[in-house]
Amino acid sequence: MAFKFSELDKKQRSRLYTTLFFVAVVIFFIVNNISGEEAEGPYPPDYRADAPKVETKAPNFTLLNMEGETVSLSDFSGKVVIIDFWATWCGPCRKGVPDLVKLKEDYAEKGVEVIGISLDGITRDGSTVDDIVPFMKEYNINYPIVQGTNKIVQDYGNIISIPTSFIIDQKGNIVSRYDQLVPHSVYETVINKLLESEQR
Repeated sequence: MAFKFSELDKKQRSRLYTTLFFVAVVIFFIVNNISGEEAEGPYPPDYRADAPKVETKAPNFTLLNMEGETVSLSDFSGKVVIIDFWATWCGPCRKGVPDLVKLKEDYAEKGVEVIGISLDGITRDGSTVDDIVPFMKEYNINYPIVQGTNKIVQDYGNIISIPTSFIIDQKGNIVSRYDQLVPHSVYETVINKLLESEQR
């Protein structure tokens, strides 16, 4: 006996429409999720280790360390350099210091340097400058800490939040910038790629 749509009552037709709608939704969902590659989620600028190189020359600087000696970026020519803008009163900055200490320990002999640029002297009326040396001792900081100036803040793109860090390659180019605290693994991945490219 052949099925005749016209023989269905109003209730039966409603059920049929509902069933067909749900079948269409399920088919659409299946097709939409099995075709194509899975899209990556959103990332902050330059957060991914494979982010495109900025290829911007890092501005040179000459700043005083805590012993009153000059430290220049050009002193580390040919090395991979991490520059970290920070302050002693900054919670995320304090949290990131042990990672930088570890990077210095693990990669110094491979041609990697870390430079901490303290903004204590130009923030909060400079009231925390005296905290820098005790902080360095407490955290066993093994890399140079220099005192930042308004000029270097401007030269590096008007730093408006800390920590802000940069990775500079062996040719003096900025290859990554992070306007937030980032994991140790992010630095490490970029560093290893730069070291490997130098060996080729």
